[in-house]
Amino acid sequence: MNTPAHDVVVVGGGAAGLSAAVALARSLRSVVVVDAGEPRNAPAHGAHNVLAREGIPPLELLAAGRQEARHYGAQVRQDRALAARRIDGGFEVDLDAGGNIRARRLLLATGLVDELPEIPGVRRFWGTSVLHCPYCHGWEVRGQRIGVLGAGPMSIHQALLFRQLSEYVTLVRHTMPDPGEAAWEQLAALDIPVVDSAAEKLRSIDGVLRAVVLDDGREIPVDAVAVAPRFAARTELYEQLGGTATEHPLGAFIATDAMGRTGIPGVSAAGNTSDLAAMVSVATGAGVVAAAALNADLVTEDADAAVRTRW
Repeated sequence: MNTPAHDVVVVGGGAAGLSAAVALARSLRSVVVVDAGEPRNAPAHGAHNVLAREGIPPLELLAAGRQEARHYGAQVRQDRALAARRIDGGFEVDLDAGGNIRARRLLLATGLVDELPEIPGVRRFWGTSVLHCPYCHGWEVRGQRIGVLGAGPMSIHQALLFRQLSEYVTLVRHTMPDPGEAAWEQLAALDIPVVDSAAEKLRSIDGVLRAVVLDDGREIPVDAVAVAPRFAARTELYEQLGGTATEHPLGAFIATDAMGRTGIPGVSAAGNTSDLAAMVSVATGAGVVAAAALNADLVTEDADAAVRTRW
């Protein structure tokens, strides 16, 4: 009764998961995508560095991806995967709406959660005026007043990256430790002011971000704020299967090889689940690579089974 009904269950309906589903379905694999409907980039106005679809609204991109996956025969279910376990011949995934899915292979494309600084206003403007990636949002704030909230050593790198896009960059040190003399020299050479205070909140007027309010009452006028979240991949299912998340200075992720294979046989991962820095286009490619590896693995398994049956 535990015989898997599908070749692959993909948990996560973002760029990585849907790209994998399309590639697998085009190889005539039976694929089910379980999508909880919580894309990381939903607050953003557009997805960038996506060739020929530059600036497309993220939800529009995913809707098109679901349509493409279904066109080739993949199933896409709007549901949440609650648990995963190994069974004879593959894996079983429990769904929030009830029931489960059994498949020979499991692809985790569950993405990550941005753990933001607990500063009033940060979450409200996250993805619009509060940013973290100059490649995802930098063009949109070029030439504007950008405040960088210091949190760790990467805040210096962040300030330098945004300085490429605007001469009006201010680093608010906040909780950032001393980065060393070389870093201070770089900031000074590029005329990036450093405010040695902590941020208390972000202030807006009529729904528009206007300033970083410091703990001493001063205000730094800004049009945008750059922060460095902690990137926490959704690793719960992987851990249920016996895996361990890999810690990183910026968060935690599921380690894989170049083809998306994890340390658990039959389980692959792609997108932000396994690459904290993956943008949409990178996640898309990772999904295709993982799908190709899964299909090759299944092809070999099927061929070996055919040999045993024949002889």
